[in-house]
Amino acid sequence: MKSHKFKLMLAMLAATILAGCNTMEGAGEDIERGGQKIQESAR
Repeated sequence: MKSHKFKLMLAMLAATILAGCNTMEGAGEDIERGGQKIQESAR
C-alpha cells in the first residue's frame, strides 16, 4: 500500500514537471506545487 501510494505521488510529480516547465524557475514552481499537492493528499 505504501509503495503504491509513493509510486502514484511520484508519477503525479513527474507529470506536473513535464507538463508545464519551460525554464528552471518554472520547474521550481512546478515542483513546489507538486509537493504541496502530495502533502495535501497525504492528510
